[in-house]
Amino acid sequence: MARTKEFDPDAVLQSALELFWRRGYEATSVTDLIEHLGIGRASIYATFGSKHDLYLKAMDRYAEMRDPFLLAELSQPGPALPTVRAVVRRFAAEAASPEGRLNGCFVTNTAAELAPHDPAAARRVEISWEHIETPLHSALIRAQAQGELPEDRDPRALARMLLVLLQGVRIVGKASNDPARVRDAAEQALALLD
Repeated sequence: MARTKEFDPDAVLQSALELFWRRGYEATSVTDLIEHLGIGRASIYATFGSKHDLYLKAMDRYAEMRDPFLLAELSQPGPALPTVRAVVRRFAAEAASPEGRLNGCFVTNTAAELAPHDPAAARRVEISWEHIETPLHSALIRAQAQGELPEDRDPRALARMLLVLLQGVRIVGKASNDPARVRDAAEQALALLD
């Protein structure tokens, strides 16, 4: 007869996400996970696989929590450019906030820590970036079609520039004590949309 789990795998995954997000992959040991999650090593391996498997599942959870909201926000009917501006300003504000300084962005952290040598993590980072770039691109195409964005602007190139800016503000926001640095960079980038 199979034993029933004495813990909620969904809650444990969320807790693992929070620990990895705060500390990073390399700085989080299996012992740290055992202590933080309150379950044994065998339960971690039986439920989630290796530490690396658990990390990738945490990345997937993070994407499930974050990615759909951006698409919904940028797909709203009506003028598109004010929404793009609001998204960029929100990212900048989040990056400069106390929580942003503490944790940063889980995907950006992974891009810096693991993506150069971990193909599975790099693939998830790339997917997450596509989930930012694609709705930005669509919104900028709409903005151009609605006369909000000059015809001589390239919506794809602008979306890519904004993606790079958003990732950059997350890194600078995490490391800088000066929120104006992030805010000023975002406003300069937004000026390119005029």
